[in-house]
Amino acid sequence: MLMQWLEGLSYVVTVLGFPIAIYVIVREERLRRINEEHELHRNLTQEYDGFLRLVMDNADLLLMSRGAPKSTLTDEQRERRDIVFEMLVSLFEKAYIILHSEHLTGDAKRRWLSWEDDMIDWLRRPDFRAALPRLLEGEDDAFSRYITGLTEKADKRGAYSP
Repeated sequence: MLMQWLEGLSYVVTVLGFPIAIYVIVREERLRRINEEHELHRNLTQEYDGFLRLVMDNADLLLMSRGAPKSTLTDEQRERRDIVFEMLVSLFEKAYIILHSEHLTGDAKRRWLSWEDDMIDWLRRPDFRAALPRLLEGEDDAFSRYITGLTEKADKRGAYSP
């Protein structure tokens, strides 16, 4: 009698326990992926914040002004500006490779659209836009096509005017 009861209980545990275990594993994997995506986005955001601090430290380049600097930049300033632009394109490419997908939804789509807005804002700058072909040399082909395609959206928003 006890053996039959234990055998019946083992069947119940197998029938119920196996699907529950699969559910728990799938749920934990999903949560791990979500946490990983949040961490990647947080790290990229911190990198962009660091980039903005660099821009602030180089305020004489007027990179946050609406348009290209009114005065002519010195050779040294142009070189620093070009380096800053290269760093920015590198950061945008990293964000594209890590976060972008054709089928984004929900929070992932919101996070990506935030990066896209930043790209469009920079594309509205005449000096950045003029440097873009050179900046994209050697970059990921898909990223190059993507950011080049954003120029149309930037045009719709209008270029910054000094």
